[in-house]
Amino acid sequence: MKNILLIGGSYGIGLEIAIQLNKNNNVIIASRTADEIPSGIQHIPFNVLKDDIEQLELPEVLDGFVYCPGSIHLKPFKMLSPNAFQEDIDINFMGLVKVIHGILPALNKSQQASLVFFSTVAVKVGMPFHTSVAAAKGAIEGFAKALAAEYAPNFRVNVIAPSLTDTPLAGSLLSSDAKKEKMGNRHPLKRVGTIKDIANLATFLLSEQSSWISGQVLGVDGGMSTLNVH
Repeated sequence: MKNILLIGGSYGIGLEIAIQLNKNNNVIIASRTADEIPSGIQHIPFNVLKDDIEQLELPEVLDGFVYCPGSIHLKPFKMLSPNAFQEDIDINFMGLVKVIHGILPALNKSQQASLVFFSTVAVKVGMPFHTSVAAAKGAIEGFAKALAAEYAPNFRVNVIAPSLTDTPLAGSLLSSDAKKEKMGNRHPLKRVGTIKDIANLATFLLSEQSSWISGQVLGVDGGMSTLNVH
């Protein structure tokens, strides 16, 4: 049975990943809240911006890792202060870097650990009002590829880059059926993403079925990043 750590994961995509993985793995969620986490999944209180991952009681070996914290600051560039950019960098990227540093010994003890990070379609496709989040997520994509190269074959690193997905984080953008329809119609597949759309790929990337996949940025975006359909 594999030990898999999720940072975040107490709701939305992360929680769905944890539920899917918990059937055959030992899953640990380290997050600020635990309200929706079902029994049988271990929870450890953890704030990625304040706490030290090395202080947590984690398994000696980690076979899988998912970093879920993220942010959506969609504003015109002129309305985004440098502090807003720093906040996005801190939660999306620097938090990830600090955690990886802390758990590196445990990852290296696995036969071949699998790491999954999250980006956004807005890194590949320039979109108005996405300057801050695209910059932070772009850092993740570059970091993931370099990390995958440096630590191959000891562990694999892949990134999922969704388009707009119906999660609590995107609640204000999808707060009515009319908004969901409008946003969905922007995609070639004519809908927004679901939690399961993203979680299914993450679960696959953490399994042995994906053992020859590393250093990839995988778009789960309804065709947004590659198809021009009118």
